[in-house]
Amino acid sequence: MKTKTVEYNHEYSKIESDGTVKIIEKKYTINIEPLKNKLGVMLVGMGGNNGTTFLSGILAYKNNICWNNKYGTHKVQFLGSISQFGSVHIGYDVNQKPHSKLFRDISDMHEPQNIVVGGWDICGDNMYEAAKKAHVLDYDLLEKLKHDLEIIQPLPSIYNPDFIATNQKIRANNIIKNNYLETIKYDIEKFKIENSLERVVVLWTASTERFHNGKWKNRNDLYNAIKDNDPEVSPSILFATAAAETGSIFLNGSPQNTICPAVIDNAKFFKTFVGGEDFKTGQTKLKSVLVDWLASSGIKPLSIVSYNHLGNNDGKNLDEERQFRSKELTKKNVIDDVVDENPNIFSSGKPDHAVVIKYVPAVGDSKRAMDEYYSELFLNGKHTLAIHNTCEDSLLAVPLMLDIVLFSELFSRITLNDENFDTVLSVLSLFFKAPIVKDTEPLINSFFKQKNGLENFFRILSGIPPNNHLYFL
Repeated sequence: MKTKTVEYNHEYSKIESDGTVKIIEKKYTINIEPLKNKLGVMLVGMGGNNGTTFLSGILAYKNNICWNNKYGTHKVQFLGSISQFGSVHIGYDVNQKPHSKLFRDISDMHEPQNIVVGGWDICGDNMYEAAKKAHVLDYDLLEKLKHDLEIIQPLPSIYNPDFIATNQKIRANNIIKNNYLETIKYDIEKFKIENSLERVVVLWTASTERFHNGKWKNRNDLYNAIKDNDPEVSPSILFATAAAETGSIFLNGSPQNTICPAVIDNAKFFKTFVGGEDFKTGQTKLKSVLVDWLASSGIKPLSIVSYNHLGNNDGKNLDEERQFRSKELTKKNVIDDVVDENPNIFSSGKPDHAVVIKYVPAVGDSKRAMDEYYSELFLNGKHTLAIHNTCEDSLLAVPLMLDIVLFSELFSRITLNDENFDTVLSVLSLFFKAPIVKDTEPLINSFFKQKNGLENFFRILSGIPPNNHLYFL
């Protein structure tokens, strides 16, 4: 296949220092390189609920496995995946009937069966034993995958008890003893060679770490910190550093502040990419929709209270304060840009916002979330919206993991005016609670703005203009 080229004239508005609005025009030549053969994905936390479910889903899809449960016979469909099932509006025909294309049909992305999965875990259980402990897969599916899963053993990982909860110590029987960075780099390079891979995506789906307090400004500071055994260098930062050195993409699916300025500078030096942070799947994704909807309707949210309990290992790790604090911050920050966008509604400040997470082993991966949105209406009327949401945590996360892997790999093959995408893949913001963006770019959390931006970019890749919804003109 040949490189695809699209010409695009971009117009946008910018507010000048004197308050005037300036229209800026910029011409782009967009080149999309053809697909390579296979894509490698290395999961940090491969033996957890998300990791085992991701691996199992890919294997079942590759082998066209069907399984039975009380609802009937099933096969793998990546429902919840925007790359596989999301549609981009293309236009209306003469009868005003809408037409659309799937994201995956607009620009070549890897098929799930072309993904090779490997990874690390601090627990040495083979993937069958790990998946059995996770209690996510239907029994019939688990048993049909038993042979394939039993032969897959996670690579030893980095265990630093200062960064994750003390209750994780019981799992830590498969750990790297020393030379952390060199070992992880060796693992990635070996995985690439053994599987004839051009590109690897390293995806952190391990336990939430506490926030690090490193003040490193650039890659030199970071490498000095690693050399000096700085106690603020977390395992996730070591994985991100190893990913950069091997030319791999690093994506952070947990809420800790891994992708700091020094990590970004290092990825930029090696001409690769980072994205994150913290998968936006259930309760927080709903919040990014509902707060925007309330404020866009002219209604004033006064308080938002989010409670959830879950019984998987993620919930167990969050049972300790420092790890919970990382998660709390990403959950609370998701409404910031909606508040900034509606200064008249929020003239007295942000809504009161409380987040509670409790570990309840009995419910396993089936997370219960309860939210109350308390708002002010006309003539000081009050409006209460209460929502109960029960979801299989990993079954929401895995299609999103597939999305960020496939989209990030696609964007790594796209150049804009002969320049690569920026190191920070802010175009993936739709998939993260706390999106990382470059310094010159606004931070957007609103679901609809994020989705609209992604759809419009794919419209541009189709050779048609962004959608402005001005159908009456």
